[in-house]
Amino acid sequence: MPDPAFTAYLDVATEAARAAGAIQLARAELAHDEKSKTTFSDLVTEVDALCEAEIRRVISAAYPAHAVLGEEEGQAGEGDFLWVVDPLDGTVNYARGYPVYCASVALEVRGVRVVGAVYDPTRRELFTATLGGGAFLNGARIRPSRTPSLLSPALISTGFPYNVASDRSNLTYLEKLLALGVPVRRPGAAALDLCNVASGRMDGYWEMGLKRWDAAAGSLIVEEAGGVISDLGGQPTPYGHGIVAASALLHPELLAALSG
Repeated sequence: MPDPAFTAYLDVATEAARAAGAIQLARAELAHDEKSKTTFSDLVTEVDALCEAEIRRVISAAYPAHAVLGEEEGQAGEGDFLWVVDPLDGTVNYARGYPVYCASVALEVRGVRVVGAVYDPTRRELFTATLGGGAFLNGARIRPSRTPSLLSPALISTGFPYNVASDRSNLTYLEKLLALGVPVRRPGAAALDLCNVASGRMDGYWEMGLKRWDAAAGSLIVEEAGGVISDLGGQPTPYGHGIVAASALLHPELLAALSG
């Protein structure tokens, strides 16, 4: 049984993610103040900052002593409770009007992910999970697909880090799957990729170069849905060398295809 306290934490995560999503929708048709961070394609907009400020406000109002780690402002505070926030996952999509983006909010307690909420405002879809409590989409329980093998065929998603021009290693993994004839998609929002695996819309997903805020909420949602998360070495963590997500049935084959 999940800890009853997780319900209260999830309520705050949900409120924060929905509030960020409302900002995203309200400003979607406006011109954006775009800046580059690490590379020309690593964009940040004023909406990223507005969303993170609102998420931090919601969390601080409920739990002022908790620490918050956000993509745009870094970490504020220390302690056993750490909220991990991606205020606008899919910024490049958002800036170009491509409707694949979301807000992602997770809570870690002493390093263990216990709550996750991912809100897709364009589809009005809220993915949630609590440790030991299952995963849900708009309140309905979700499960990964039952696709038995990569050659069924499975539908796999991936993403590319912003330094792909200098680090082309993920192209090797892509080539391995394409050589098998496996359909591969690149939607552009890691948290939604993970939620799509959790809900069975995608059969599997892998990516390299993710940050903690990219994977914290979505990886918990996959695991609580009954899926498997590992790094590319097979270790059961979303924070290792790359990330691989799939159903328990498909994960070993996907991992072997990527590493073989």
